[in-house]
Amino acid sequence: MAAEVRQQAKTYTVNLYGKRREVCAYDAVVMVKTLKCPVRVVWVFRKTQWVALFTTDLELSVTQIIEYYGARWKIESGFKELKQDIGSRTSQCRNAQAVTNHLQFCLIASTITWIYADRLKTDPEHRHKVKGRTSFAFSDIRRLIAEAALNEDFDRVCPKPVKPTKNSLVA
Repeated sequence: MAAEVRQQAKTYTVNLYGKRREVCAYDAVVMVKTLKCPVRVVWVFRKTQWVALFTTDLELSVTQIIEYYGARWKIESGFKELKQDIGSRTSQCRNAQAVTNHLQFCLIASTITWIYADRLKTDPEHRHKVKGRTSFAFSDIRRLIAEAALNEDFDRVCPKPVKPTKNSLVA
């Protein structure tokens, strides 16, 4: 069906991955038997392939659907960071409350890392450079935090706990 409607596709200007882009797309509302409701399908045509996007919200415009799916990719990369970089995947927890706590600590660590990144005056050095990409990766920020924690001046910011002179239990 995508091959049949390629000639009827229109060009849309969308905000995608931080830039205004021209996208060739065609949309149609179809009935889906399994969902028993109408679905808007948007075919986005690229140079050599096409991607079909689906939504049950028929009031969304074609540009909104494309932009929402583009934003969704950032959410997926955020989950990847949580699983691989922060460590939520390697949890050894056995009960539900412990798993929830572990995931919440991972989310807090991720949030603090991005707050740290937002406060930086300059972008960090990119370890893995990608042609045409100016944004830095989560691992670049993590590396900066690790370097700062190993710095000799880190003790001024986060002093090491001193051993109490008196035994508090006896006192």
